[in-house]
Formats: sequence, C-alpha cells, structure tokens
Amino acid sequence: MVSLIADGLTVEYPIYDADKRSLRRAMLGRGRTGGRILGGSRENGHGFVVRAVHDVSFAFETGDRVALIGHNGAGKTTLLRALAGVYEPTAGRVLADGRLSPVFDVNPGLDLDDTGYENVVVNGLMLGLSPAEIRAKMPEIIEFTELGEYMHLPVRTLSAGMHVRLAFAISTAVDPEIILLDEGIASFDARFGAKAEKRLESFVGRSSILVLASHSEQLLRRLCNKGVLMAEGRVVAIGALDQILALYRAGVDGVSDSAGEQAQDGSNRG
Repeated sequence: MVSLIADGLTVEYPIYDADKRSLRRAMLGRGRTGGRILGGSRENGHGFVVRAVHDVSFAFETGDRVALIGHNGAGKTTLLRALAGVYEPTAGRVLADGRLSPVFDVNPGLDLDDTGYENVVVNGLMLGLSPAEIRAKMPEIIEFTELGEYMHLPVRTLSAGMHVRLAFAISTAVDPEIILLDEGIASFDARFGAKAEKRLESFVGRSSILVLASHSEQLLRRLCNKGVLMAEGRVVAIGALDQILALYRAGVDGVSDSAGEQAQDGSNRG
C-alpha cells in the first residue's frame, strides 16, 4: 500500500548577516504567521535561525486527499518541499512508499531554445516516463495545449499563455502515486481554465495520495477529504476536511489550543 509518513519533521533556516532585533520587529509586525526565530551561536556562526517547520508527524495512506491549511507563513510550502526532498530536515524523517510527484510550479524545467516537442520528450524523461510512454502520451499533451504547429517552434517564441499550457500539460501527464501539489501551479484565461481544472482532477484521480497546499476552500472541497491545520510551523490539528476548515475559520491557530487538540483525538498522527 502506498503511504507517506512524516516523523518528527523539523526544518530550520540559518540566517546570516542580519540584525536580530530588526528581523524580530518585522516578524512580529506580521502577526501570528511565520516560523519561530531562534537564537544562534558563535560556534556555528548563525545570528539566529528561523524554524519554519517544527516536530511535524503524520501518516497518510492510499485514498487520503490531504489539504494543508493555514495562514501565509504557517509552514505549508516548506512542509511540501521537505516531503519532496527539496529541503533537508534539520531533524526527523520522511518515509515515502510510492513514487513522489512534486508539482510546485508550472515550469518543470522547460528549455526555451528547444521546440515544444523536444521539451515534452526531455521533461517526460525527467518526470520518470519511458520513451514509449512519452510517445503514447504525446497526442493528448498536444491536444490539451491547443498549440498545433507551434509545437515545432522554440519555446522562447511562444506567448506566456502558450508556455503555461505546455508546461502544465507535461507536469500532469505522469501517472503519480503521491502528489505534492501547490495551488499556484497555473493561471489560465477563463476559456481554458475549465479544461485545465478537468485535467487537474484527472491527474489527482490517478494518484493514491494527494497533499495540497491552498487557500481556496472551493479547490480544497473539490479535491480533498482530509485536512491539516498548521500555524507557526506546527501541526495544530488533523481530521476530516469540514472539521479542519471550521477550526481555521474560527481562528484556532495555537498549537496548544484545546479545540485543536480535540480534533487530533489526542494525537497528531493521521
């Protein structure tokens, strides 16, 4: 069975050459957002570090469609990237049984001097597709983009909208097991948006586990069945999506809040 486990996951950023008091004032001015600022040491040369994710633990399995919910700076994006292996944890570990498919932005690494066709092949290989799989998927990728003969041109000659369509089509062509998804992966015009939403739902439907960071309640309700409420880099509560959204709307954002603790049923493991 496909699974994704975080065990005591902590991510800290060392800050160099910055005035501690100035940064503290800036962080305090943002309200209850952002990670905790910790003092550094002369030995490691850090004035201080920002703890963006702190002691996060959960266990997700096949069928879980998980929404990461919280204010800006709550640690959602950092957690996604730590799960993907982009950020190395300061402490704890990530255990993934299944192929991870991180989709954090709409550009999977397009070469602007290559043609659309060449980019599909190269990026398809980078995403783990075999040459045979790329050949099989090429027609539907081209159909989705609606680029037609423009696929023969270097990507740098395409408009911004065409570029986004091509990149989105490639990113969502794989058959993933675990999707780590940021809601800001694409922006389309109104006419193309419905088509993109349908493709995104199909992409998610082919996966075993989804972890989605988003502020859009409409998107979360459409794609997710479970929620994780985060604040100051910590997990406040894990539970059914409706329950977690209710806590978020009620302003529950303290890691020791009793309502949040109840929602976790005494544990922050999913």
